[in-house]
Amino acid sequence: MTVNGYLMALSSAAVIRDREKEGIQRSISGLQSRLDQAFDDEISEDFIFGSYTRGTILPRSMDKRSDIDYMIVFKDSTRRPQTYLDRLRRFVKNYYSKSEIAQSSPTIALSLNHIKFELVPATRHWWHGLRIPAKRSDYNDWILTDPNDFNEILVGANKSNSNLIKPMIRLVKYWNARNRYPFPSFELERKLAEKSYFGTRFRGRVQLKDYFFDAMRSLDYYEDDAKYKIDAINRTRDLLTQTQDLLSRQLDDQAERLIRRLLPPPASAQKGDYYS
Repeated sequence: MTVNGYLMALSSAAVIRDREKEGIQRSISGLQSRLDQAFDDEISEDFIFGSYTRGTILPRSMDKRSDIDYMIVFKDSTRRPQTYLDRLRRFVKNYYSKSEIAQSSPTIALSLNHIKFELVPATRHWWHGLRIPAKRSDYNDWILTDPNDFNEILVGANKSNSNLIKPMIRLVKYWNARNRYPFPSFELERKLAEKSYFGTRFRGRVQLKDYFFDAMRSLDYYEDDAKYKIDAINRTRDLLTQTQDLLSRQLDDQAERLIRRLLPPPASAQKGDYYS
């Protein structure tokens, strides 16, 4: 298998499969039903947003922090964020008593067997639109948000780059998860979607590996960053340099072995599955 073939297979494996999707959908339906029971007509709308809707979420086998963002819009916009965070915490304790529950940033994290939900309370300002809790205000202030604005940016970037941006992002997120999350997931996605790939696009017959190499080489650090982050990036740069040198000498098998060291098949893969 070539380096590009391996990366294509790995990116395909980094997609939530139908069986897992069915379980997630059952959980979403159950959540919606319980929200209706608990809050009756206090909620104007509730919906999924984030990486699940963008097609860049990874299976839990490849990212233990993988979660689904779920926004709950309350009708009463006069309350403080912490009021709704407290109410959502009580809600999950009442309806999901055996599950792991925690307040995480301006959200309530609900961990089920197969997926974790980040429940985000919101209100709608009559003029400005949706508001969510501000992270650095002790949850007493709201900030404006457009939960799906990034989706359009990603779709545009993906279309203009031969539909290789989403697969590339899944690969980089897998690398990020394997290296103790040196970059926040959403910031990493946005950086990669907004990056210019001009040099890669017009190089000729481009492949996923070209976008992956370009993206990984764009990741950087500051001198005062954590040592594990600096080490991960430098180690990756060295492996990519070696890989590209082997490819230039048409030593494809050796190059593929190096990429497998950087991004091994997920633990859930069966022998011979995707990667033989």
